Amino acid sequence: MPPTVPKARPIAGPATPRDAFHGRGAAIRPDGRFDRWQREDFDDGWEPDPETETPPPPTELIVDTVKSVITFNQSPDIPFDRSINPYKGCEHGCSYCFARPTHSYLGLSPGIDFETKIAYKPDAPERLREELARPGYRPAPLALGINTDGWQPIERKLGLTRRLLEVLAEARHPISIVTKSALIERDLDLLADMAKDNLVQVFFSITTMDKALARAMEPRAATPERRLEALARTAEAGVPVGVLFAPLIPALNDQEMESVVEAAAARGASYAGSVILRLPYELAELFPAWLERHYPGRAAHVMSVLRQMRGGKDYQSEFGKRMRGEGVFADLYARRMKALTERLGLNKDRRALNCAAFRPPSQNPAQGELF
Repeated sequence: MPPTVPKARPIAGPATPRDAFHGRGAAIRPDGRFDRWQREDFDDGWEPDPETETPPPPTELIVDTVKSVITFNQSPDIPFDRSINPYKGCEHGCSYCFARPTHSYLGLSPGIDFETKIAYKPDAPERLREELARPGYRPAPLALGINTDGWQPIERKLGLTRRLLEVLAEARHPISIVTKSALIERDLDLLADMAKDNLVQVFFSITTMDKALARAMEPRAATPERRLEALARTAEAGVPVGVLFAPLIPALNDQEMESVVEAAAARGASYAGSVILRLPYELAELFPAWLERHYPGRAAHVMSVLRQMRGGKDYQSEFGKRMRGEGVFADLYARRMKALTERLGLNKDRRALNCAAFRPPSQNPAQGELF
């Protein structure tokens, strides 16, 4: 049996804001940066009526048809040059999600729309099969569900990520996964099979062991304890696993780095890393608003330390700085993680994923092979 999850040192509990939607991360709907009109809230003098307040918005699905599903990048900050994201938007509702601003490209708000209006690609597995079968395709590790979680709650109904995994497993294509969902246990049959050929690695994002903080910050994600359980089961299935303490938020969860990584290592994690909070575009408005609603006594301190790591700004987009920041605090966090991983024996045997086993998938899988 795995050891008991260490108790995190509690911080002041989150306030219960009157305007927050139960089970949702954002309570505002700021206009996207591409909208023709920008609206502003104002106080009309009326107090909200509890009997007539707007109920929490339900999740809506939007069909997103595409000609291709593999997105390529040339960023030196990330260890992959291609990715697949079956969903745009994420029901987890994480207040800090760096992907929120992408909803502006859909003409939707990066606020509450991001977690309630989910675009999905029903034909993504078919498009993936076509792309992998092209004569000129050359395999390299592919990141699955990096922008938004491929195992978010709606995946239980749609099974879209599962279908993508089936194509990748058939093609013996190497993949890297990041998730904060326990639903990935459903797909351990495919992942364990791919792990036999060194084709997969899974990282679990765990930001805190404080249940109150997790519920406020990641309202529809699995609890921290449940993520650790899923990590242990994934490791037991023979799949290489790691933990990402991401994002690291100064003066909010930074004191938990050691307890989170230690708990993950005790359950089979072989790798660990962290990423400093990123606030691109509309997130520079959304996250401070979340702080003021839930942790008003800490908001100024959090933003002050963050700006000290970002050259006095809310965010730095330059390569080499956007993930780790700079300055005294950034260096301190990096040294803490290095000392922690060395003490626990992590990040020692990181192997490159296997690209030699790749075989183009069948164009007509239902027909089967003649020979």
